[in-house]
Amino acid sequence: MLIPTATDLENIFQVANLSVLPFWGLMVLLPNWSVTRRVMQSYIPFAALASLYVYLFATLDGGILEAFSDPQLELTGLADMFANAHVMALGWVHFLVMDLFVGRWIYLQGQENGIFTRHSLAFCLFAGPFGLLVHFFTAAITQRFFPADDDSTSAEPSAV
Repeated sequence: MLIPTATDLENIFQVANLSVLPFWGLMVLLPNWSVTRRVMQSYIPFAALASLYVYLFATLDGGILEAFSDPQLELTGLADMFANAHVMALGWVHFLVMDLFVGRWIYLQGQENGIFTRHSLAFCLFAGPFGLLVHFFTAAITQRFFPADDDSTSAEPSAV
């Protein structure tokens, strides 16, 4: 398997960054568009990014793989590993695919349950776990103060 060069890693980093933006844009700017709904039902964006992740992981140096098996926070552990461009590209693709996947979940849950998600998605784009937490709060507030109409309670009483 070809080990990526520094230029390859930079290109992978840039392409991965740009590849997620259309999906975030659709979810935030056009959430109710039928194309957005159809695109976000697909696993293709995640499969592509996950494949890129697998490639980067498979081409890691054996010493780095060994360090991953017993991670340590100090400078001779994870901090040093993430100073390596290959590891940083791997980590960044990991963040991109996982944040997008969580964003997709937020989007789909919002569509299904009538929850406003634009702000949660924007936060998720820049700080995934924070956006997820914002969504949890938004969902709780929506359920508490703006409950969905229940069809069984809105039905007109039958004539006796």
